[in-house]
Amino acid sequence: MKAFSLTEPYHSVLIDIPEPVPSKTDAILKLVRNGICGSDLNSYRGKNSYLSYPRIPGHEIVGEIVSIPKNTKDLSVGMLVTCNPYFNCGHCYSCSRGFINCCQQNETMGVQRDGAMKDFISMPVERLIAGNGLSPDYLALVEPFSIAYHGIKKAHIAKGDNVLIIGAGTIGMFAALSAKVFGANVFIADIANDKLIFASNHFTIDGTILNDSTTHFNDQVNKYTEGHGFDVVIEAAGTPSTFQACIDAAAFCGKIIQIGISNSTLDFNFTIIQKKELSIYGSRNATSEDFEEVVSLFLKRNDWNLLSMISATFPFLEAPEAFAFLDANTSTLFKVMLKH
Repeated sequence: MKAFSLTEPYHSVLIDIPEPVPSKTDAILKLVRNGICGSDLNSYRGKNSYLSYPRIPGHEIVGEIVSIPKNTKDLSVGMLVTCNPYFNCGHCYSCSRGFINCCQQNETMGVQRDGAMKDFISMPVERLIAGNGLSPDYLALVEPFSIAYHGIKKAHIAKGDNVLIIGAGTIGMFAALSAKVFGANVFIADIANDKLIFASNHFTIDGTILNDSTTHFNDQVNKYTEGHGFDVVIEAAGTPSTFQACIDAAAFCGKIIQIGISNSTLDFNFTIIQKKELSIYGSRNATSEDFEEVVSLFLKRNDWNLLSMISATFPFLEAPEAFAFLDANTSTLFKVMLKH
């Protein structure tokens, strides 16, 4: 069967590999969709510190079940499913306390282990999430939405809270929609005005902030919050400057949720954390419960216009071209999809 492999930064090929042989607890899935996410793009660019080459990427998965053992999840041949792609060790301190999304030896498909950009995959039945009738394109958005949704849940948002999302990429947009689920007033900031216009035109965002300078950013924060700052600020861009912007924009006794990832460092006066009595949380991966809740949300919220987040779709056999296209146009694209 065919698989897509990253051989070194900016170099990729389609390769032939053996078809998977399932264990007694595995299902075989025929791939239907693969989403290309930010970490896949970083892997393509050689900027993913967790990855070694060669590597088959892919953890935004839609597959059709072609074989499956008897199970208690009412899953059967022919069903469309997505998958929890974060493999945990089961015995570290985090796993022993039930925080399996934060496993200390976590292996995410497509990063620390080979991923799903191939014709067929073998997947433990316990990791399958029923599609419940969602179309393949909707189902392909469940994993990235779950990443955002998991972070928003950590903020324990109350109805009427003022929430700022910094970063209007795929995760930032999905964080904004997630915050609306909990009744927040949601604002989104980015350096790209085109993405802010997109957010306003396609989703029920309460306001946008152009992050083109520190002064202008702070002026807009003060305008929207009457000088108080935001109750919750979500960092969804993964840069030192946007984390600093979170610190600046948060209200006294506010909460900051860090979803974005960066290898860079930030030098700042940390006493502001004590002065504002800020609560700062990291958010990593998502749980199978998050996946199931997101599938339910997708079935209920047909007003979300989620398919507008799919910027382009390529045939799977054109995966090398799809990655090059995303790399060249990342500032204007959201989700690029591979169709099998």
